[in-house]
Amino acid sequence: MIKTYSELAGLSTFLERFEYLRLNGSVAEATFGFDRYINQNFYRSTEWRRVRDYVIVRDNACDLGIEDHEIHGPITIHHIVPMTVADIEEGRINILDPNNLISTTHATHNAIHYGDANLLAQPFVERRPGDTKSW
Repeated sequence: MIKTYSELAGLSTFLERFEYLRLNGSVAEATFGFDRYINQNFYRSTEWRRVRDYVIVRDNACDLGIEDHEIHGPITIHHIVPMTVADIEEGRINILDPNNLISTTHATHNAIHYGDANLLAQPFVERRPGDTKSW
């Protein structure tokens, strides 16, 4: 099954979208390894910068494109179908296709790759007087 932004957009909650994107990788698992310079060159390209800007605007700078999940720091653009060295070397169009991209925070991006919902930002809990008393 190939996942797409079009399908993702049909999911209404943040957790549904996270579960759809979850990759269940492992921490420190090599993605580009010694070929990391290849994806770094790609991420500096004019084509990437244009599509990246388009995706951020499309998603209203919100984590996984969900309103009320505004991103107030750096925005990471996640490839829904992970990019490979061959994708870059062969110039495959999927790496620049907005239907394969979504805006995330760095923490959400790591949670997607490592399959760990504990890495997701926790909702704000409003403090109340006396809520720190131990009795």
